[in-house]
Amino acid sequence: MKLAAKQAELALCPYASDEAKQILGAANEPPVKCIEFGANKELKLGEETVLYRHEKTFVNQILFAVNINDTDNPDEIEKTLKSCKDFVLERVGEKLSIGMVAVSQKSKDPEKFAEIVKKAWNTTHKPIIIRSSNISSIKLAAEAVKGSHSIIASATSENTDVLKEIALQNEHSLAVTAANLDGIIATTEKLKKEGFNNLLLEFQTHSLAEHFQVNAIARRMAIKVNFKPLGYPVLRFIEAGNGLEDFLPILTEVCKYGGICVLPSFDLAEILPMMTLRQNIYTDPQKPIQVEPMAYPVGEPKEDSPVFLTTNFSLTYFIVSSEIENSGISAWLVVPQCEGMSVLTAWAAGKFSGAYVAKAIKEMELENKVTTRQIVIPGYVSQISGELEENLPGWKVIIGPQEAADIESFVKVKFK
Repeated sequence: MKLAAKQAELALCPYASDEAKQILGAANEPPVKCIEFGANKELKLGEETVLYRHEKTFVNQILFAVNINDTDNPDEIEKTLKSCKDFVLERVGEKLSIGMVAVSQKSKDPEKFAEIVKKAWNTTHKPIIIRSSNISSIKLAAEAVKGSHSIIASATSENTDVLKEIALQNEHSLAVTAANLDGIIATTEKLKKEGFNNLLLEFQTHSLAEHFQVNAIARRMAIKVNFKPLGYPVLRFIEAGNGLEDFLPILTEVCKYGGICVLPSFDLAEILPMMTLRQNIYTDPQKPIQVEPMAYPVGEPKEDSPVFLTTNFSLTYFIVSSEIENSGISAWLVVPQCEGMSVLTAWAAGKFSGAYVAKAIKEMELENKVTTRQIVIPGYVSQISGELEENLPGWKVIIGPQEAADIESFVKVKFK
């Protein structure tokens, strides 16, 4: 029953025979095939089981890659690779980075192309998307990064057999393309029957609306009908190279079933908002992002440093702690267990009452860490002040600002 409902894996059953594993295991595959990338297979795509995140959750988030051409200036290539390697965006406790690097062949020199592919791998240690229409170039490049579990783009009905062998020999995945969905379906069916199933889909579309529609059709067929020939992640190259023209297709990929989105260049103006959007969309709606309940030091607080209070919703915590730090003081930030709710939501749910907060403070043994007996609470829950003082004898509650942005001016008045 659980296998049929996609709620369990066959591997959990120790009594399943090899024959059962072969038959039932295939039926239990997620509608969208899981593909793994990287030397240690640390990156994953696919495994999706729903069309909309609120139905359950999305599993493996879209990956961003940055494209370089083998005809680009060597200094620019070096700069782009270094940026891809070093870039890390830390937001609400999660570190976001570029997932892959794509190398496109524009020259007619297979050895030069393979050399740049190898350089991209050695510099970044990120999986490479090998993009060329020349079989000799692809073969040399694939061999240069063997074992990196990268991607060869793109297989057509004419060169599928050759590229499949190159991918197999060098442990890479294969992106399949055709002029229409029928062509892609014919190729993926053929490869799957031959036992090669590490595939991605690359659609040839001519407008934003068409690509949106084709992405939705493929995902709906995979999820609703369990149509295996379209049950693979999607690879898309953004070609425009213009910030405004790029933005909408990238946005569409993030919002509507993108798998790997290859950006034409390393542009922070594109990357930062898209990573923020991706993080929000791929957050499990059943598990809000939250930090561990405890008394956090902000700066280098001492025993007599001020004490502030907020919830353990990650976004709230990081905003409040940043504002305290920006105010120029060191302080303790008390974070009780609020199940990842915001201040008002936690208060309405009974997770931020005076008695609840006081109990949490006692369990943290905060009174043994600090000599101060004043605590600043969010202005939106000023009504808990009396109850909090009753449950924390000897403590004085100070009503803080309603908005985190006002903490700096509040600190200047109260503590300086």
